Amino acid sequence: MAGFVRELERRAGPALRLEQRAAGGVGSVVWDAALVLAKFLETGACPLARRHVLELGAGTGAVGIMAATLGANVTVTDLEELQELLMVNIENNKHLVTGSVRAKVLKWGEDVTEFQPPPDYILMADCIYYEESLEPLLKTLKDLTGPDTCVLCCYEQRTMGKNPEIERKYFELLQRDFELETIPLDKHDEEYRSEDIHILNIHRKSTDKQEMQGGCQKEFQCPDPAIHE
Repeated sequence: MAGFVRELERRAGPALRLEQRAAGGVGSVVWDAALVLAKFLETGACPLARRHVLELGAGTGAVGIMAATLGANVTVTDLEELQELLMVNIENNKHLVTGSVRAKVLKWGEDVTEFQPPPDYILMADCIYYEESLEPLLKTLKDLTGPDTCVLCCYEQRTMGKNPEIERKYFELLQRDFELETIPLDKHDEEYRSEDIHILNIHRKSTDKQEMQGGCQKEFQCPDPAIHE
């Protein structure tokens, strides 16, 4: 199927070359939220070298492949129909990878046993899109995360149609089990940032009430999880 290539510049070395598809749905193109999250990873705020990283709803794989160029061991996941595109982009950028990257099928809401133990990081870019996918996505997040897993969720705030209601419902459900912290705009990449694109640092709720105080008010600092050999 015919495609077109999007280049994503990196701070050091050649750009990522990300093939997209003219047809194939929302997962077949590189969305702005993916660019913002990928470039945020390059700021060095999160220690990625030798960490286990899982990307949900990877689409073209832009975010996960960027993480792999920063030394992470990455699994990019999406539906069966997007595996071929993910494999193409992994192949096109394998010479830039300093960690590792592989593509796997993961349908939200279904069994995640093969992705255990919990990863150090879960990456999500523009996954808050369809109302019918919210509860399966939340189930998958709960099943995948451990107490030390850091979820980085980047999304574009949309004001048209049902989007505001979908976002409100998603965050209402998410906060039943997770703590949310907004990463300030001045922590994003200097060029790849926008006031309507947000990055959240999400963790499972702690039973330690003192640890939970402050919430989004404290200055963001990405955790440095232990390296899993």
